[in-house]
Amino acid sequence: MRTRILSVFKWLVLAIAAAAAVTHATNYSLWVNGRGGGGALGNHADFTYWGPASANAGVNKKSVNWDGYNRISAQNYLVRDALDCYCTGNNWCYVAVHSAGNLMIGYTLDLFGGSARYKKNGSPSPSGSCSNTDGTTQTGWNIKWVNVAAGAGGGSELANTGDWALSEPLVSDLKTSTARALYNHNNTRGKMFYMYAGAKGTLYSFILPGQDDEAVAYHSSGGISGSSGASYCNPSDWWCDDLTLGSAAAEGGRAKWSNHSVVFRDDAESLNHYTNGNWGGVVSKVRADMQLNAQ
Repeated sequence: MRTRILSVFKWLVLAIAAAAAVTHATNYSLWVNGRGGGGALGNHADFTYWGPASANAGVNKKSVNWDGYNRISAQNYLVRDALDCYCTGNNWCYVAVHSAGNLMIGYTLDLFGGSARYKKNGSPSPSGSCSNTDGTTQTGWNIKWVNVAAGAGGGSELANTGDWALSEPLVSDLKTSTARALYNHNNTRGKMFYMYAGAKGTLYSFILPGQDDEAVAYHSSGGISGSSGASYCNPSDWWCDDLTLGSAAAEGGRAKWSNHSVVFRDDAESLNHYTNGNWGGVVSKVRADMQLNAQ
């Protein structure tokens, strides 16, 4: 009888421990900025780059601030620190990125998404790093999906032609040939990249092929594969191939990168590249989706 009581007691202890583990599981919404930066490095509560911090931008939102100036490889540790903090152990993350943040998360998943990551406690130091929980590791990060606003994963012709300050190290990474060779864009570690492409271009948009948002063209924001950019447009434009919705190849047969799907194409040509300090441009569409679905 005593043995049975002990067995029941042990089962109860294990059940309570399991329930506690589930209770302490937390979901987070991580926002990774693009070129220009603005938020304090390591301060995951600073949404200066995006807009008012009071905006609903997904459950437990965190701003993964990097400087938006130096090369992707030099600043990538800040993104890895944030992913370790909030996307390991029992915790899961929704990730939203803007512009060069597309390069940043793609680079992170390809080069480090298969590495051993220590499980962290979700309480960052001022530098943005967290302490280990129990000393155990896991492979990669717990990411549900990635929303990409005005993605620069395919680079921009504005970097090719010197329209952006060539003294910025990041501009070297944003050249179309460099961006497309920076990492394996097909290797998302099985995570879906949902692409949001803007098309409110300007008079100087002749530099950017096809439809564009003033900074990146559809070949980039639409996740079109290949070693260089090409012209893609809305269905109303007869002069170039359509950027198709979903994960199917674009008109003309060029495939999208693996696990990349266009969920928003700016057929009204009303959204540009910029947040304007108020979650503006294409980012507005991603913020609305995060509010609704990142729970």
